[in-house]
Amino acid sequence: MGHSRSHFWFVSPAVILMFVILILPVFVAATFSFTDYNLGSSDFRWIGWKNYESLGKFSSYKKMFTASLTYVVIVVPISVLLGLGSAMLISSLRFGGEFYKAIFFLPVMATLLAMAYAWEFALDPVMGVINKFLDDGCSVGWFYKLITGTWLGFNPTESWYGELCSDRMPNWLGNRKYALGSISFIGIWQAFGFNMVLYLAGLTSVPRDLYAAAEMDGANSTWEKFKLVTWPMLGPTHVFVVTITSIRSFQVFDTVEALTRGGPSKSTYVMVYAMFEKGVKQNLVGMGSTLTIVFLGFVLILTLTQVYFINRKVHYS
Repeated sequence: MGHSRSHFWFVSPAVILMFVILILPVFVAATFSFTDYNLGSSDFRWIGWKNYESLGKFSSYKKMFTASLTYVVIVVPISVLLGLGSAMLISSLRFGGEFYKAIFFLPVMATLLAMAYAWEFALDPVMGVINKFLDDGCSVGWFYKLITGTWLGFNPTESWYGELCSDRMPNWLGNRKYALGSISFIGIWQAFGFNMVLYLAGLTSVPRDLYAAAEMDGANSTWEKFKLVTWPMLGPTHVFVVTITSIRSFQVFDTVEALTRGGPSKSTYVMVYAMFEKGVKQNLVGMGSTLTIVFLGFVLILTLTQVYFINRKVHYS
């Protein structure tokens, strides 16, 4: 008796759609990456690996890799730890938990581009509320003196404190020393609420009887319960949160486009913005496609590496 092939008719639309939307564009970008094609041009030349070789020759692309990796290294661990910490604090509350969930999740729901302009106003060197706060009596002065003291030999007029407390307040988005840090701070503010929700979902799956068993084994403190029960039982959540946050961090674009446009001095010249600049603004489709393939390779390697190494220590219930 022959097998029915009717299931192909149900599966084929999804397969075709996935191929057209996801797989075919990657092949097209890979093909263009070996050419000097410009949008609107009637012809193009095959130039082999020249586009890829240029990534290691020009300083702008080296700054691109540095800015992207620095952003990921800053945003991912801090937003993950903040998400985990806030989730544990909220889950321990008897009252007001829903209120704090809404407050922390608000940046995720808000349009990031609109929030970027709000941050631009807050970080304005003249009218911004952050510099206004620092300028009013130099609010960080007491903390600086408490931490350093004169016995450490720091001279406030020659340190970061001297700059913060001078008449000329920092230009957070216009100074290369602060621009990437400011963009990273906005990324953390936007990401940790999403991570908090994921960790809250993970905490609900931890069996309560494991804590009672841990107490019977002598784990009476909160830290011991967290180390022996909560942390290992959140293993699958750790893998998912770190992987998703890393990919989202590599995809940062909105805040860079709205606030710095890759500057100053290419200090915030991240990969997705470079793809947009080369492929759209400068109409260098070949170079933009090359950056796209490199970006996809970064994300693929990062995902596979995290899943391989972190998943080896995952504990499932």
